[in-house]
Amino acid sequence: MRSATNPTPARLSILKAIRKLEAMSKVTLHFQLLAPLDETMSKAIARAGGIYGLERVSLNRAMDGLLVDYDASRLNREEVEAVLGELGLPLARVVVETADGVLAG
Repeated sequence: MRSATNPTPARLSILKAIRKLEAMSKVTLHFQLLAPLDETMSKAIARAGGIYGLERVSLNRAMDGLLVDYDASRLNREEVEAVLGELGLPLARVVVETADGVLAG
């Protein structure tokens, strides 16, 4: 009998396929805050985490921008930007070039 720590090859294959599908639909956008972070914005950021399709909304290390992970099978970039705008967050989307030359949101 196999344990959860030692799955069968078929189960392992299924788990890899599920992880691949999940990874393909998750997108990260980068935003710059256009105003200094205040309590109102902090509350709006906290509320954003509970919105359908937004997986994670967090401040970057410098506390001058947001990282937004969302499920692209549920929302598109324009919808994410609209939701954040409706929350009153003054943001500008930033395009980031990764080390391998790929542009990211």
